[in-house]
Amino acid sequence: MSAKISAAITAVGGYVPEYRLTNSDLEKMVDTNDEWIRTRTGVEERRILKGTQLGTSDLIVPAVQNLLDKKKMSAEEIDCLIVGTVTPDMFFPSTANLACHKLGAKNAWGFDLAAACSGFLYALTTGAALIESGRCKKVVVAGGDKMSSIVDYSDRATCIIFGDGAGAVLLEPSTDGNGVLDSILRSDGAGSQHLHMKAGGSLKPASIDTVTNKEHYIYQEGQAVFKYAVKGMADVSYELMQRNNLTGDDVAWLVPHQANKRIIDATADRMGLSHDKVMLNIQRYGNTTAGTIPLCLWEWEDKLKKGDNVVLAAFGGGFTWGATLIKWAY
Repeated sequence: MSAKISAAITAVGGYVPEYRLTNSDLEKMVDTNDEWIRTRTGVEERRILKGTQLGTSDLIVPAVQNLLDKKKMSAEEIDCLIVGTVTPDMFFPSTANLACHKLGAKNAWGFDLAAACSGFLYALTTGAALIESGRCKKVVVAGGDKMSSIVDYSDRATCIIFGDGAGAVLLEPSTDGNGVLDSILRSDGAGSQHLHMKAGGSLKPASIDTVTNKEHYIYQEGQAVFKYAVKGMADVSYELMQRNNLTGDDVAWLVPHQANKRIIDATADRMGLSHDKVMLNIQRYGNTTAGTIPLCLWEWEDKLKKGDNVVLAAFGGGFTWGATLIKWAY
């Protein structure tokens, strides 16, 4: 009997734009202040993709290229590219399609996956299935968003939270027990009323009115989302640990979606994890939506050890949420 194939992460890449939008910059733009932003969200600055004719693919491409360079691998070796994003360059072709062209990934097929802040987890589980089935040998899973393109910088409730950035991982087959071991993913469309973008889709196509009414920006009811997120992300992470007979001592790292420091702390507490085992970069990058989790892996890559149990957890608009257990492979 052949050994069970799992999808191991064998390389990580990331990219954030150079321009920093600090809390003091925002103080000049909207009625807010640094102390208020830091105490409620944990964000100190966020990166913004400046320049004309630049979209999410311009975040994804350097993140994937960073991964390829580290792995000394050609883009032509990629079998599939899955991009988690809610800010695609355009409705079609997909951001993955455009990114493959820019990278020179001539042998890859690919697609975008929209699950808001849970986009990377959904994409990772999908990519892992392609590896486990034997369909693909090298799958790149990327998450990234140019949130500045859908943020209203006169809305102090949302503009303080979001930033631009992207991260990517390479999945390859493994038979040594490392890799993506388990995922619990959830979805409840009833939550859409609390967090969505009103216009731009087929339900409400762009018009003079939708633009005038600012309906192409993020709409978020902060309190409602916070309440659901704290419970959803914490519960699903705990459930994943229970299902795999793990305690807080068995988990090396929690890699939480970087939406709000208070949500992250609540998740760690529910899991019985000390806060020094939690990856946190929200202070530097804010919430990059599908980019947060892979950006954490990119920044902490040198601290991850082979065999480490790592839990990834997210909560996003829809609502979508979930947690994934990985045994680190290198």
